[in-house]
Amino acid sequence: MARTVQQMAKEIVDREGGFVNDPDDPGGATKYGVTIHTLRNIPWGDLDGDGDIDAMDVRALTKAHAETIFVERYFFGPRINELPEALHATVFDMYVNAGANAVKILQRLVNRMITSELAIDGVLGPHTLGTVRAAWDQGSPDRFVDAYGIARRNYYFRIADHRPRLRKFAQTRAGGKGGWIKRAEEFISPNFHLTDADFQARVAAWG
Repeated sequence: MARTVQQMAKEIVDREGGFVNDPDDPGGATKYGVTIHTLRNIPWGDLDGDGDIDAMDVRALTKAHAETIFVERYFFGPRINELPEALHATVFDMYVNAGANAVKILQRLVNRMITSELAIDGVLGPHTLGTVRAAWDQGSPDRFVDAYGIARRNYYFRIADHRPRLRKFAQTRAGGKGGWIKRAEEFISPNFHLTDADFQARVAAWG
């Protein structure tokens, strides 16, 4: 049975974790995946009522607040609900994590699959939605979802390749798979997960 958007939002909140304010994280103060930048664009974002929106308001976020934001602004807002249903969970999760890059990854993937000339603009407009459906109809749904998940994983690797300070999100201190990679692989069939040896080979250049 398909999960509801509310169930998917709850899973994302659980995946994201509690309050963090890592200076290396471009999102700044974050709780349950909601960044301070997102909160500043929400009419009710001043949760502590002191007239501004700062890290204390992020701390005051509840899981219910985060779920509401995700459903309204990261699922229905960008029109993820209009994608094939099997793509909902992975694209929704990626949109929460990376914003419009979630759609750009999808657009690039579809361009490779059916040689379309989709603009890589991060917008699920009529042309992108129609082209995604056409690509979906031409292939295997499971393989499409795996291909998107693998593209997500590659996106994280590329970020870490070029921004050493962010490698801690892709690789643990012990040298294993970090949160970014594990998160992408939650949406990839097990037979396409990287083995430990494959992962070590991929990150060997990081030192």
